[in-house]
Amino acid sequence: MLLLSEKEIYELIGALIILLGAIISVASAIGMIRFPDIFSRAHAATKTTTLAVLITLFGTFFSLLFSQSYLSVRLLLGIGFVFITAPVSGHLVLRAAYRAGIPMSGYTAADELRDVVPPSKKTKK
Repeated sequence: MLLLSEKEIYELIGALIILLGAIISVASAIGMIRFPDIFSRAHAATKTTTLAVLITLFGTFFSLLFSQSYLSVRLLLGIGFVFITAPVSGHLVLRAAYRAGIPMSGYTAADELRDVVPPSKKTKK
């Protein structure tokens, strides 16, 4: 019979959370390869990668906190920084791509930004 101490159980839980983050990261990489255009690929890159990094950092924070009684402020700051900056940067990159006139995939059903986002001065003809 396998008996684990409390510290080992917390380490195991932290390792499983980190593994979940790694699995989501692999799914993000597959999405970046498989999706047809920059807009779909950036969605996979920003949404799922942000989630994967946050879960991995949280698993590390959990593991350090409960197994070693170490409160890492750096991990908390990293979680906050990734949570705020990754979606914003992805949005700005996609907005620039849209304004530059990068074509959407043929699978795109509708262009809902056509009336909202003005084209850049270089693409006006």
